Amino acid sequence: MKKILLLLWLCLPMLAAHAQTGGRFTLKGTVTDTSGAVLPEATIMLLLPKDSSLVNFGRTSKDGSFEMKNLKRITYIFKVSYVGYVPYQEIIDPKNQDVVDIGKAKMKVLQKELYEVVIKTARAPLSIRGDTVEFDAKAFKVPPGSSVEDLLRKLPGVQVDGDGNIRAQGEEIKRVTVDGKRFFGDDPKMATKNLPAEAINKVQVFNGKTEQAKATGVDDGKREKTMNLELKDSHKKGGFGKAVAGVGTDSRLEGKVSYNRFDDKQQFAVLGFGNNTNQSGIARNDYQDFKGSQSFNWGDDGDFGFSSGRYYGGDDITIQPNWGGQGSEGFTKNWAGGANYNFDTKKTKLSTSYFYNSTRAITDVQTSSENFLTDNDSYLTDGKNKTLGFTGNHRPAFRFEHNIDSLNTLILISNSRINAGDNEYSSETRSYRNENMLTNRSDVKNLSDYNSFAMANLLLYRHKFKKKGRNFAASVGYNINNSDEDRRQNSVNLFLQDSTKNSVINQLQQTESTRGNFKGSLSYVEPFAKKFFWETFYNYSMRKDKVDRDVFDVEGTVDKVNPFLTRYYTNDFTFNRLGTSVRYSHKGLNLALGLAGVQFELRGKFALDESQTNMTRVDRTFKKLVPNVSLNYSLKNNKYLYAEYGLNVREPSITDLQPIVDNSNPLYIVEGNPDLIPQTTHNVYGGFQMFNPASFTNLYINVFYNYNEDQIVYNRTISQDLVTTTKPMNVSGGDNYGSYIGFGFPLKKTKATFGVNTGINFSNNLTYINNVKNETKTDGYNFGARLDLTPSEVFTLYTSANWNISDTKYSINTNQNQKIVNANYNAEMNVKMPKEVYFSGRLNYRSYKNDQFGFNQQVPILNLSVYKLILKSKKGEIRLTANDVFKRNLGISQNANQNYYSERRVATLSRYFMLSFTYNMRGMTASVKRGNGFF
Repeated sequence: MKKILLLLWLCLPMLAAHAQTGGRFTLKGTVTDTSGAVLPEATIMLLLPKDSSLVNFGRTSKDGSFEMKNLKRITYIFKVSYVGYVPYQEIIDPKNQDVVDIGKAKMKVLQKELYEVVIKTARAPLSIRGDTVEFDAKAFKVPPGSSVEDLLRKLPGVQVDGDGNIRAQGEEIKRVTVDGKRFFGDDPKMATKNLPAEAINKVQVFNGKTEQAKATGVDDGKREKTMNLELKDSHKKGGFGKAVAGVGTDSRLEGKVSYNRFDDKQQFAVLGFGNNTNQSGIARNDYQDFKGSQSFNWGDDGDFGFSSGRYYGGDDITIQPNWGGQGSEGFTKNWAGGANYNFDTKKTKLSTSYFYNSTRAITDVQTSSENFLTDNDSYLTDGKNKTLGFTGNHRPAFRFEHNIDSLNTLILISNSRINAGDNEYSSETRSYRNENMLTNRSDVKNLSDYNSFAMANLLLYRHKFKKKGRNFAASVGYNINNSDEDRRQNSVNLFLQDSTKNSVINQLQQTESTRGNFKGSLSYVEPFAKKFFWETFYNYSMRKDKVDRDVFDVEGTVDKVNPFLTRYYTNDFTFNRLGTSVRYSHKGLNLALGLAGVQFELRGKFALDESQTNMTRVDRTFKKLVPNVSLNYSLKNNKYLYAEYGLNVREPSITDLQPIVDNSNPLYIVEGNPDLIPQTTHNVYGGFQMFNPASFTNLYINVFYNYNEDQIVYNRTISQDLVTTTKPMNVSGGDNYGSYIGFGFPLKKTKATFGVNTGINFSNNLTYINNVKNETKTDGYNFGARLDLTPSEVFTLYTSANWNISDTKYSINTNQNQKIVNANYNAEMNVKMPKEVYFSGRLNYRSYKNDQFGFNQQVPILNLSVYKLILKSKKGEIRLTANDVFKRNLGISQNANQNYYSERRVATLSRYFMLSFTYNMRGMTASVKRGNGFF
C-alpha cells in the first residue's frame, strides 16, 4: 500500500503538467494611463464570465507590458487593478488566434466621487500592493457552512496543515486579526477554525512591523507575517453563528455552539463545546502565559532592548497543570467555553476574554527502553502505566490601550489562570541486565490533588518626542504564581540481586509554593546623524520564591515526618541588565550593534522547616557581558535578508544548587551541586526569503549554529542494581547546527501549487555515564513535498509527504548506533456531488522504522465523511463520519537521545462512526435594543 501511495503521489505533478498542454493561446499587451504613461507592477487577472472566479493572475513588468502563456481557449474577463486608478475590464475571446494582443489597456485616475461606486462594483479577486496581497473572498468558492480555514486552503500561496497551522508565501502566519482586532487573544486558530467563511469579505496577508517599531517609529527591520480577516458589512449587523450536535458508536458524543456579533467599534463572540472524541481544542502553549516575560505577546513584554541576555523567568518550582492538545492521546472527555469582547476607537482599544476548559483523561501506556553504559554494556527496561486525571482551567485576559494624545500612550495588561485538578497514577516497571536477567522491579500507585493560581500584570507607558525618532518608554509589572498539592505516594521496590535494598514506600507529601516577581524596564532612543539611532535600556527583575514541602511516612494511622525529604526553602533572585545599542536604518537596511552587562544574584536558604534558625544558605552572584549584532535588509522585489548573533545566559536553578540528596524514588536518586555556574549559549543564525507576487513563487533559506559553554547537563551513575543517580554539572562543547530550505510555486495558477523543502540538523550532546564522557551525535535529515490541486469548486485534493532520517552514534557504546527512519504521507480530498451532497476523505499514512531494534510499523489512518446541505438558504447540514476506518490508531512513538533509546505505545481512541447535525445562524437581529447600544 505504501508503494502505491508513493507512486500515485509522484504521478500527480506530471498529470497536472500534462493538463496544461493542448489547444492554448497567449495573451499580451501593455497597461498605461490615459496619457500613455506605463503602469509598472499593475495586477492583471483572468476571470471566468459565469461566476467571476479567478483563473490566472500576474503583474506587469517595469515597462507596463505583460504576457500570459498557455491559456485555455475559452472566453475570459481580463481585469487590471492599480492603486489610485479605476479597475480596467475587457472581454477576451481568443477564437482561433494563437496570440491575442490587446494593445494598450488604458486606466483612468480614480476620482473621489467615483470611489464608493468603484469599490462596490469593480472589485478585483486579487490585489497586490508591495508586500501586501489581498484576496476577495467571494472569488474563491467553498461549500456553504465552511470555516475560514476551508477558505484559506483555496487561496493561492496559502497552505493549512492538518493541525490548522497556516503558511503564506512560504512563511508561517504569526498572528490573525479580525478587522484589525484580536480574537480570543493571540491564537491564530481560534479565528480560522471558528468563524464561517461566508462572513469574510477580504483576506489580507502582509509583513507587519513589530510592536516596538510601531511605538517608537524606528524601523528595526524585523517582520511578522500577518493575516487580517475583513468582515462583510452584512455580518457587522446582527449576529451569526453555528450549532453542532453529534452522536456516534461506542457512546461517542459531541456538541459545539458559537455566536458572533460585530460592528465597526465592537466585537463580541461566545464559544462552547463538549465531546468525548479527544478534541480538547486547547493549544499546548496555553501555559506559556505565566512564564516570566514570555507571558505577554505582540511585543507587550515590556522588556526593552535586544534579546541577548534577557531573563525569562527561571526554573519552574510550581506544580504545572496538565493540558490536552488537538487530537489528544488516550481517551478524553472535554468541556470548554468562553467569551471575547473588543472595543476599538481612535484613542482607546479594549480587548477582554474569558475561557474555561476541562479535560478528564485516561491514558494507558506501554514503554520499553535500552540504556547504554560503558564498554558496550547496556540494560533494558519495560513497563506499563495508567493515568486517570482531571484538569480544569479558568483563563481571563484583559488588555487596555489608550492614546492620551498624539505623543503619549498607556497600556495595561492582565492575564490570569486558575487551575484545579487531580491525578491517579499506577505503574509497573522491570529492569533487566546480563542476558535479560531481571534485576529490579517497581510497582507504584500515586494519588494527587492540586490547585494553582497565576497572574501576569503589566503597565506600559510610551512617550514620543516631537523630534522624529526620539522616544522614551517605561514599564512595570508584577507576576504571581502560587500552587499547592497533596500527594499520596505508594511503591514497592524489589532488588532481585540484593534483597537488603528492598523498600516499601507509603508517604504523604504536602507542597505549597508561592512566587512573586516584580520587574521594570526603561528605554530611551535618540536619533543622530539622520540615519542612526542610539538606544539605552535597563531591565530589572526581583523574584521571591517560597516552597514548603512536608513529607510524612505513613505507618498505620500515624504520620511521621521524614527528615530527609521534608524541606523548606526560600529564594530571592535579582536580575539586572544595563545595555546600549546603535542602529543604522536607511532604505530597508537595518544594522544594529549592542552590548549589555548582566548580573544574576541568588540568595537562597533551606532547612527542614520554617521554624529552624540554622538554615543552610546558597548565595551566588554571576556577572556577564553579552554582545548582540543583527542585520535586517529589505531588498527590492519582496526579498529579505537577515542575520543575528547573540549570547544567552541561563543561571542554575536553586533546586540544582542545593547540596542535598532526594531519594524519594529509590530507583532514581537526585543530587544537587552547589558548584554550578551559569550556562552560556552562543547563537548565530541567518537567512534569505523571497516572494514573487507576479508568479507567486517563494523561497526560504536559513542557517543556524548554537554552541554551549558550561552547559548544565544531568550526569548519570548507574549501579549494579540499576539504580540511577543524577547530578547536574557544567560541561562545555555541546553544539548543534543546520539549515532549512523551502521552495514553492504554482504549477497552474489558482489550480495547482507545488512545494518542496529540505533540512539538516547536526547535534552533539555531552553527558557523563558512570564517570565516562559520552558524546551522542545525531545527524538529522528532513525532506518534504506538498501538492495542492484546486481545479474547480467541485473537487480539491491536498497532498503532502515528509521523510525524516535520524542517524545517532554513541561514543561509549558504538554497538548501539542506530538509524531511525520515519515517513508521513497525507492526502485530503473533497468532492461536490449532485443535489448538495459533499464527500470528504482524509488519509494519514505513517511509517516508523529502526533496524537496530527490529522496529517496523505502518499506521494508516483514514477518515471519511459525507454530508448534505438542507433547510432554507442551506442553513442545515447532515453529516455521517467514519473515523479511523482501518482501526489502526496505535499511538506509537520512538526516541533516541543521549544514552538511551525508547519506544512508547498509548492506547488511543480508534474507529468510531458519528452522525451529526449542524445549523448555521445567519443575520439574526436583536429583539430588544437599548438606545444605540450594541445589543
